[in-house]
Amino acid sequence: KGRDFHIRVLLPEDLQVKNARIECSWSLKKILHRYQHILKQRLHSCPDLVSFMVELRTVLEIALKNTQDLHVPRPPEYYSCLVRDLEMLGWNKVAYVDTGLTTVKLKAEDSCGRQHLITLKLNAKYPTEPPDCLVDFPVQFAISWMPQNSLLDIYNQFLAALESLKEFWDALDEVDGKTWVLEPENPTRSATARRIAIGNNVSVNVEVDPRHPNMLPECYFLGADHAVAPLRTKLNNNMHLWDPEISLLQNLKDLLEIEFPSREVLEKSDFAKDCGICYAYRLDGAAPDQVCDEPRCGQPFHQACLYEWLQGLPTSRQSFNVIFGECPYCNK
Repeated sequence: KGRDFHIRVLLPEDLQVKNARIECSWSLKKILHRYQHILKQRLHSCPDLVSFMVELRTVLEIALKNTQDLHVPRPPEYYSCLVRDLEMLGWNKVAYVDTGLTTVKLKAEDSCGRQHLITLKLNAKYPTEPPDCLVDFPVQFAISWMPQNSLLDIYNQFLAALESLKEFWDALDEVDGKTWVLEPENPTRSATARRIAIGNNVSVNVEVDPRHPNMLPECYFLGADHAVAPLRTKLNNNMHLWDPEISLLQNLKDLLEIEFPSREVLEKSDFAKDCGICYAYRLDGAAPDQVCDEPRCGQPFHQACLYEWLQGLPTSRQSFNVIFGECPYCNK
């Protein structure tokens, strides 16, 4: 690759190559960092220093190919073009620029006042090649790009994409604001699912289609059979009542014929009961979603905890991938 590196090889008193120590500049050390074990093997297997140097050069060629040369200066046109683009866009829209001028974060506000970021990773051939764009969207964000385009074109496409997802975020913001969402705890803008509390140890997992947020979402009920069965029946019987003209939350209330527990009256702890086995709420990010069917018990468990517990009981029986056994809490 036409680059020069200096190294120092320190041989021990017996002049054995396999026990040699290699010293080099920090930049070379950084490039070879992931190849240390290979170099040690080569030191042990090479008969002399000349053959090791040939091996070292081969390894270095591979390492350089696989290393992103961020410190390699870019052509002057790259910087002048990027600064011109940023000035044309307006510095008030820039949230962050890294010191190497290779990563730019732009901020935007949608028509409902929600704040969004787009991260642009520019390569050395910008503006001939488009930057990589990273966004917190539930759908793929693909930009159309011509060599004569600028950051302003990307920004306008970003704004258009924000507006296309407006109804999706409106629907989920209402759910987040007016109900107790058990999972995810801190939903990102790309999260399409919500697990909403209905009652004690009863919840519904709703998966919303970002492209059609006003259509009936996929619903999956969690809880004891006696509590969940009536809700499932109501959903199946009332499915035809779904009205795309009213909000997702109102539709769910109408179909299930319920009022979701209000954030003003109840605390999240009223629904988020700890697992009856490990006494924790979160286990590897999962909440307790297996509930005892005995109406007087209704104790929730993590699936992993319950499976391990039932496997250890001599009275449990297993049929294919389903395990049956007594509740650790009430023995039913």
